[in-house]
Parts: sequence; C-alpha cells; structure tokens
Amino acid sequence: MNFDAFVEKIVDLVRRNMGKAYEIRVTKVTKNNDVELTGIVVAAKADKISPTVYLEGLYEEYLEGTVIETLADKIVDVCKGHMQDVKLDMDFFRDFTQVKDKIFYKLINFDKNRKLLEEVPYFRWHDLAGVFYYAMEEEILGRASITIHCQHMTMWGQDVDSLYRTAKQNMKEGMPELLISMPELFSQMTGIVVHRNEEVPMYVLTNQEKLYGAAALLYSEQLKNLAEQMDCDLLILPSSIHEVLLIPDDHQKGYDFYMKMVDEVNRTQVEPEEVLSYKLYRYSKNKAEVEEIFS
Repeated sequence: MNFDAFVEKIVDLVRRNMGKAYEIRVTKVTKNNDVELTGIVVAAKADKISPTVYLEGLYEEYLEGTVIETLADKIVDVCKGHMQDVKLDMDFFRDFTQVKDKIFYKLINFDKNRKLLEEVPYFRWHDLAGVFYYAMEEEILGRASITIHCQHMTMWGQDVDSLYRTAKQNMKEGMPELLISMPELFSQMTGIVVHRNEEVPMYVLTNQEKLYGAAALLYSEQLKNLAEQMDCDLLILPSSIHEVLLIPDDHQKGYDFYMKMVDEVNRTQVEPEEVLSYKLYRYSKNKAEVEEIFS
C-alpha cells in the first residue's frame, strides 16, 4: 500500500471509530526547513484546539509490519486522551501582558525557511534567523509552542524590536543555558559511564529544556568561560536547532574537515526539520563574539 492509500484507509478507520460528532480531516503542515508533513486532525465542534497526528512515522511502522487497524487505534487513543486533558481557553492569547513572560526565540536556517519568514517576525544572525514563539504551560500541553506570526505581533501592538527585547529578557531565566561535556551528556542519556577524551574535548551547548537550545549561542556566558579556561578560540558545529557542539580551535585539523563533518551529520543523523546550518562558526576569545568561518 502506498502512502496516499495508507492515508485514505487510516482516515476511514479513525472516522468510523470516532463517530459523526467529530470532524476528521487531512492537513499538510509545513515544518521547519520547509519540510512538509501530512497530518490527521480530529476536531470536536466545541474544541478550540485540536490535535494533529503526523502520519509519516505511522506509515513507517506500517511498512515494518504493524497492522493498520492498530495504528488507527493509536491515533484514536491520542486524540481521546487530548480531549480529556485539554480544555483550554485561548482568549488570553490576545492580551500581550498575559503572554509576554513566555515569549522566547529560536534559531532556524534563513535560506531553508524563506517562505515561513514572509509570515513571521524575525531577526538575522549570520546565515540564520531568530524567530519568536510562545511556550505553552507544560502541565497543559507538554512542550507545545505557538510560532508567533506577523498577525499576532500586530494584534499585540508590538514590532520586531519590542518582541526581541521581550524574548531576550526571558531567555536567561526561562531557557537557562546548559554547557555539558559530550561524555557527561551521553552518560545522562544512557546510564553508561564514558571517560572524557582529554585530547579532543567536546562540549554541548543547549538549554536546560534541551529544546531549541542552539539559541543559547546568543546569550551564553559559559562560552566565554570555556574559551578562557582552554585559552583558545572555540569551534562551533551546528548539531541541530536544539544544540551545538564546541571543540577547541587547536588548528590540528583544517576547517574543511569540520565542515564535511557537519554536512555528514546533517545528511545522516539529523531529522530534516531539525537541521540548523551547514556552516562552521568560531567563538573568538579575544573578540568575545561568535563569527562565521568562510572556507
């Protein structure tokens, strides 16, 4: 069964399970880096927020042998659970005073998101763009967020500069940076103790949430501390929109080596919508700033 037939069949199964009280529809959603995903939306007439379940991952499960009825049941369970847990009045979102403390920014690739950037306020940073989002309360919708569009900015009577000042003020306290060695992070994730490689120490810069953590580059104080501790500049490898990797710029390998590494990781290890950049950056110890490296 090809993907289109899979979508048609699973919509039919979900519609039969949920009944006539719900609207079941298929939607195309453009995610980061212009990646388009197919989602199924299950909406009750009275609900202001409806869950979207993306189907590409479920199709992979189907191709690996999971029966389609089981996957349809999974969608139904997700949607029914959402409807029981979320009864959210979004009227508060019209009032800037009620949302301003939860406005943050994240970094995305400028060239890969030109279509999105026509619709949202943003600021440039090297080959990247900083876009703003509202972080939902975790106890309500987990780690959900709302990308701020130009229409929101106009509704609030704000402009890009005021949104930037608001987000900048929130970042350090609301998304505090996290600088951790790669072995420590691996040990936290797996429980396996890994000894640090002192010859080529590698660090990860993100935030405590490990969500859109590459933006910590713009407000990190630990970058400066690490460069001074190592007494050298730091190479910055854009691992994903959620984190960057830091290694000492010891000139033992040429910059082309690291650029090829970034390209390889982006092509083979990072989801397309989470790719940040194919560039290489450097934190200059003397200038105390991040600069782009041009090969």
